[in-house]
Amino acid sequence: MKELSLNILDIVQNSVKAGATRIEICLEETDERFSFWVRDNGCGMSEELLSRVKDPFATTRTTRNVGLGIPLLTLAAEQTGGGVSIESSTGEDHGTLIRADFNKRHIDFTPLGDIVSTVTTVIQGNPDTDVIFSHSAGEGRVELSTPELREVLDGVSLSEPEVLAWIEENLRGQYDQMRMF
Repeated sequence: MKELSLNILDIVQNSVKAGATRIEICLEETDERFSFWVRDNGCGMSEELLSRVKDPFATTRTTRNVGLGIPLLTLAAEQTGGGVSIESSTGEDHGTLIRADFNKRHIDFTPLGDIVSTVTTVIQGNPDTDVIFSHSAGEGRVELSTPELREVLDGVSLSEPEVLAWIEENLRGQYDQMRMF
């Protein structure tokens, strides 16, 4: 994929398909490193699927026999000297954690892309799912929590156009502030 934000969107879509009601997206960066992790409380992956999830021919899709999201993310991370790790459980504490690390200074580092649109799209498509987003870079930080928004909105759906416009504007404003640091 041409942008890491699209990889994040792909992972979140898998979380939703796994029945997640809470998805945390955390981005952390320094001058040299970029890392992100996505954690969900979905059904988790079996040990068998977890052992082969980085194989492009391992998928739970019924429409085609390949699943390229995780393999392409792994390739992108490894090309920069980073990597991808995945933890998953189907037990009582079910869910999945995917972490990707990149060397930002490597020529093959994939840009983040439009993460604001990605987060807004996730919320629009899944207004009842708890989404907790954070991005820290140096002294700056961007945060959004849909459980907190729901408290303030008192019954107004997160999928309302005015709410989505506010979410996007709020995130872009936080990024403008973060760039000042």
